[in-house]
Amino acid sequence: MELKLVQIENPDALNVILGQSHFIKTVEDVHEALINAVPGIQFGLAFCEASGHTLIRHSGTARDLEDLAVRNAQRIGAGHSFFLVLRDAFPINVLPALRAVPEVCHITCATANPVQVIVAVSDQGRGVLGVIDGAAPSGAEDDEGIAWRKDFLRTIGYKA
Repeated sequence: MELKLVQIENPDALNVILGQSHFIKTVEDVHEALINAVPGIQFGLAFCEASGHTLIRHSGTARDLEDLAVRNAQRIGAGHSFFLVLRDAFPINVLPALRAVPEVCHITCATANPVQVIVAVSDQGRGVLGVIDGAAPSGAEDDEGIAWRKDFLRTIGYKA
């Protein structure tokens, strides 16, 4: 087995979600879940089929995001993984809907940070072991940092 570190392509720092699913029906069900969760959502979805034709199945509401999702799925290349790219939507708004999709097994990450995916490569194929999401902590927040965090969440409407 060999380990590879795959840098995710995300030039506009969009929100991305990487997960694992188990069935070709994933593409249609995830698409429906997203448009029902956030009306007017712009996204691209790519799913790596793990048997049969072993194609990258894809869908979306914005062709550029769909193309970006496909490119990242190709880079990762792990069977039954899916890759989502969101524009003007946040993972917090779609994760409950994604988790409710019967085919979704696992969400590995949801972020707008730079991401590296740790991929295991064997004679059989490829699998996602984990991710490196953003940078390492520079320290612990102090009272000023706590106040900033609480104010920020209220400013953007996520806390009352």
